[in-house]
Parts: sequence; structure tokens; C-alpha cells
Amino acid sequence: MPAAVRHAGWTRATTFTVLGIAFSYALSLGARAGLGYDPVLDGEAVLQISLVTVPFFFLVGLGLFDYWGYYMSGRPTRPEDHSGHGAKSWKSYLYPNTDHKVIGIQYTVLSFFFLFVGGLFAMLIRAELAQPGRQFIDANTYNGVFSVHASILIFLFIIPVFAGLANFVLPLMIGAPDMAFPRLNALSFWLLPIAGVMMLGSFFAPGGSFASGWTAYAPLSDSAPIGQVFFTIGVQFAGASSIATALNFLVTIITMRAPGMSFFRMPLLVWANFSTSLLVVIATPFVAASQFFVLLDRALGFNFFDHGQGGDVLMYQHVFWFYSHPAVYIMMLPGFGIISEVLAVKSRKPIFGYRMMAFSLLAIVALGFTVWAHHMFVSGMQNWIRVPMMITTAIIAVPTGIKIFSWLATLWRGVLRLDTPMLFALGFLTMFTLGGISGVMLAMIPITIHVSDTYFIVAHIHYVLFGGSLFTIFAGVYYWFPKMTGRMYDERLGKLHFWLTFIFFNATFAPMHLIGLDGMPRRVADYADKYAGWNLAISLASFGLGLSTLIFAYNIIASWRGGPRAVGNPWRGLTLEWQVSSPPPVFNFDAIPTVVGGPYEYGVPGAVHGVFADQPPPVVAAGAPAAKTPTDE
Repeated sequence: MPAAVRHAGWTRATTFTVLGIAFSYALSLGARAGLGYDPVLDGEAVLQISLVTVPFFFLVGLGLFDYWGYYMSGRPTRPEDHSGHGAKSWKSYLYPNTDHKVIGIQYTVLSFFFLFVGGLFAMLIRAELAQPGRQFIDANTYNGVFSVHASILIFLFIIPVFAGLANFVLPLMIGAPDMAFPRLNALSFWLLPIAGVMMLGSFFAPGGSFASGWTAYAPLSDSAPIGQVFFTIGVQFAGASSIATALNFLVTIITMRAPGMSFFRMPLLVWANFSTSLLVVIATPFVAASQFFVLLDRALGFNFFDHGQGGDVLMYQHVFWFYSHPAVYIMMLPGFGIISEVLAVKSRKPIFGYRMMAFSLLAIVALGFTVWAHHMFVSGMQNWIRVPMMITTAIIAVPTGIKIFSWLATLWRGVLRLDTPMLFALGFLTMFTLGGISGVMLAMIPITIHVSDTYFIVAHIHYVLFGGSLFTIFAGVYYWFPKMTGRMYDERLGKLHFWLTFIFFNATFAPMHLIGLDGMPRRVADYADKYAGWNLAISLASFGLGLSTLIFAYNIIASWRGGPRAVGNPWRGLTLEWQVSSPPPVFNFDAIPTVVGGPYEYGVPGAVHGVFADQPPPVVAAGAPAAKTPTDE
């Protein structure tokens, strides 16, 4: 056997992928022949088996199970030579790696690739809707495009990009040398491209891509063409990635904090990811269950959602939304942590109400599981459950309101530095507040009944997930870009990116509230002529929004290649990640840090968050100016 095939890598992965396809054919032929099915060879059966088995052959070929396989075989433990740890060149990012910083960059770059793919689909959607009637694509293709658009941006951008930023930053913040399970961390990343290939590959399936929306409601998803299976199985891989990452975060936060770092000395980003990980571990199995039910209905003739055979169609929505409303907070809580870090540093003030901010994160986790049925007010479910769900939906605005007012109090009389991360943080505060207001409106049963399945819902979800999540993501990328790359970005291009994004975002989605209240339905490829003027304006604004993102891409790529060198602590932050070089050493710290204070003691004379073994804590007289650290220069 050639050495290239015996050793883990892309050659072996390609070979094993071919073997996986052959195995799928053999398994299908053997099973159908043994069970007496006619014809023995069925293309759809082979395709469904391949979607499950071939990814595992690929992962084995790439080497992600080599160490565990060696261990389970009973052989002597191999010494760790750290050959798969750290980046030696750009090629290191194309292979499995156990360094949390490399994995964080892999996550972030891949997620932004899917952002641009999903954004291109959004441009196609708006081009089609610029005028009534058919412009470029037929109605079925339109349904597929908007379904893939939403699925990619939710499952392959927003959720994993937060995991990427936290992967890079969180171990540094708590003083850990790496994540608790580095090999599991590597595996969790490589599950994502598999999910992405499946979702995009559905366009090449017989009958076209999955076209039942990102919710994949049964019984439509039970009877849709084979492209629906690409979504059903792709979501399983994306969900498995989320669960593996969340378990890793939980164990890392609980067991690997630096000496002196109690829970109430952790930065709020760590609290946010702790809360998010609890949500992921508890909630994600439910979306997996909903898609397993669909797969069993389609592939093996089960009847979970076939009313004629005793199935319960409404059960799908209950199971799906029991995950998917907590998923909204999975896509928001990490952003809350990012905003807390940026606002504290850029206003040079401690976070107002730190402990209440932490407790409000946990309150959102608990309340997030009590509101799922507000998505089902017009589904035909029992009327008695509507009012309790309306009440809990209104109550969950309370911990979110605590955060908004705490952030505003942090800004009050602060020494504000209005650079790019701060602008995106302030943009988030305004946009997310507007999205929250429309969310409270949608908690009210009469309003939801009136605007259900209209563009008011489209406007609300984009104000929450674009004006909320994406604004925090941009803030985080700009904020930690010097730490991740060792380079500084172009501040002028960053500010231009913000203002164009802010203006065109509002021009795109604010009018959708109006035409939604007027009755324009969502998820349709055509509409009444009376909405033509608004839709043309929305489409033109959306193209401007798409072009603004290209400025971000150019700024990041050009700055990464040749931007000015970054010092270790360009923002003069107190948290531990800013106390090491940019980029950090391979194992993060040359000496184990000891945490001696809170993470946001800005304005407190002599305050430091952590010290190192060769750096005793400064002793400063009351009222004296704070001592500078070497990275302040």
C-alpha cells in the first residue's frame, strides 16, 4: 500500500471516500437482495446510505479517528509529540489540528465562506423579488434557494462562527493552555464542511434542492424529492459539531480555569459561552430527533407524521421548536458576551451590574425552554397553551432588558473610543433593541395571528439575527483581529464598512415591517403589484448591503497579508488574552497566570486581572495612577 494512503491526509481521505461509496452500493445491494426488494439496485437507497456512511469514511481517511482507534485496539499508548499542534504555515489550516487557536481560525474562516455563499443566495432572492412576476428562477427553484440560504446562514455561519471566536479566545481568557479535548475539538470542526457540502450538494439531487424552508415542516419534508434528505442528514452533522464543541467548552470552563479565577472573576464572554453550551447540550438533540423521525419516515416507511397511519403532524413542530427557539439564544448569547468585552474596554469602565449580567444569561437559558409554542399560535394546536406561552415570551424580555440597561449604564460617562468594534457594538444595541421590540409585539397572540407568514416576521428575524448576531460578530472579529493575526486592520475601511452596513441594513429590512403589516406573504416567489415599489427599493438596498460586506472581506484579507504589526495589547484590555503576544505562543502562556482581580476594573488605580509567576502583583498607594504593564506601551 502506498505511503500516502497509509498515512492520514487528503490522499487517504479521497481513497476512503471512494471506498465509502463502494461500501454504500454493496450494503444497499445486499440488504435489498436479502429482503427481496425489486429492483435490487435503487439509486435513492444508495444515495441515502452514502449520505450517512461516506462522511465517516472521509473522516477516518483524514485521520480524525487514528489516535482513538490506536487506543481502542489495546496497543501501548503513543507519546504525544504535538506534531498536529500549532500552525507552521497556511497549509496547516487545511489539515486536522489540535491547537484551539488554529481550530478557531478554521471555524471563523469557513463560517465566513458560508456567509458569502448564503449572501449570494440572498442577492438572488432579492433580484427575483425586485419586480412582480418571474425574473430569473421558477417558483420551485426559488423555494430551494431561500431554504438553503436560511439553513446555511443559521447552521453553518452564525452558530459556528461564534464557536470559532470562542475557540480562539476562551482558553486564553481563562488561562488554559488549550481546550480540554483537543482531538474532539478538531473533529467538531471537520463535521462542518461535511454539512455544508450536503446542503449545497442538494441542488444537484434529482428534483432539486430541499425546498421546505429551514424548518423542514412535515409532512411536506416527508414527501419532498430526495434533495430533502441532504438537509435532514446535513443538520445531523452540524448538530453533532455543536454538541461536541459545547461539551468541550463546558469541561474546559469548569476544570481548566487559571488559579484564582473563580466563576465571578470570569469575563462575561466566558459566562456567555458557558450558558450557550448548556443550551446546546440540552436543546440540540431535539432537532436531531425531529430529523431522525423524518429520515425514518422516508427511508424505512415509519409513520411518525402520517396522519392517515396514526401519525401526529403537529408533533414535528413541537419537537423542532423546542430546539429552535433556544437556538435563537444560541445565536445571541455569545454575541452578548462579545459586546460586554468591547463596551468595557472601549468605554474604560467596569461592566455595570456584572453579577446580574451573569445571572441574566442563566435566566435566559432557563426561560428559553418555556416559549417554543409561540411559533405555533396559528398551527392548530390546543388553545389553552397559547396564553401561558404568550406570558413566558413576554417574561423572557426581562433578562434581556437587564443586559441592555447594564450596557447603557456602562457607557454612561465613559471615555468612549468610537473605533470600528465600538461602532458595531453600538449598532448592535440599537438594532437588537428594535428587533426585541417587534419580538415583544409578536408575543401577543392577536398580533401574531395578524402578521403570521408575512414579511413582518422576515423583518423581525433579520433585525435579531443580522442586526443582532452579525453586528456582534463583526465587532468581535475587528476586536480580536490583532490577537488572531498579529496585524492591525485598516480603521478607515472598518468604519466605512460599519456605516454602509448600518444604513443599507435598515433600508433593506425596516420597510418589510410595513409591507408585512399590509399583508405581503413571505416565502413566495411572486406578489401583488401593489407591493412592487417597496420591493424594488428593498432589493436595491440589499445589493448595497451585499457590496458593503465586500469591503469587510478586502480589509480583512489585505490586513492579514500586510497590515501593520500589532502589539500584544493594542486596546489596553485587562483580560488574560491581552497579556500575551499577538498572535499568542503555541501553548498560550510561558508561565501559568494567577488571577488576582476582576476582568473589568478599568479606572481602579493599580487594578490588574492576572499576573504571571515572574510578575508579582503591583502594590499601589490609594489614589495613585495604575501601573502600566509592558503591553501598554
